[in-house]
Amino acid sequence: QVQLVESGGGSVQAGGSLKVSCAFSGFTYNNYALAWFRQAPGKPRAGIAVFATGGQFGGGGTTYYTDSVKGRFTVSLDHAKNTLYLQMNSLTPEDSAMYFCAARQGFSSSIGSWWARASEYVDWGQGTQVTVSS
Repeated sequence: QVQLVESGGGSVQAGGSLKVSCAFSGFTYNNYALAWFRQAPGKPRAGIAVFATGGQFGGGGTTYYTDSVKGRFTVSLDHAKNTLYLQMNSLTPEDSAMYFCAARQGFSSSIGSWWARASEYVDWGQGTQVTVSS
């Protein structure tokens, strides 16, 4: 049974930084994609970053980012700790949202066309709130 547990959310002033984590377990395939989504009140859940590893991606992995966070956010994966991270810098009030970790395993296709779609992921964490004040 896959489990995803986010932590590290909180409140920060604009321009500040925050790092959220997602501890994962229960994977049964050797290739998987772990993504960060966020959802603000009244808005759809949107993919912002993904780390795909194993299989065709090798141990180093492949990352994608949505345009609004490129250059500010960095996604990383610690295999030894089974933990996905999202380092967020230069935060703005527009980054305020609930942040979710999501997982999909055992795929054979390139992830570039689907990684940011919430419907492509089977397993989700409970979310962690990030609030950025101006």
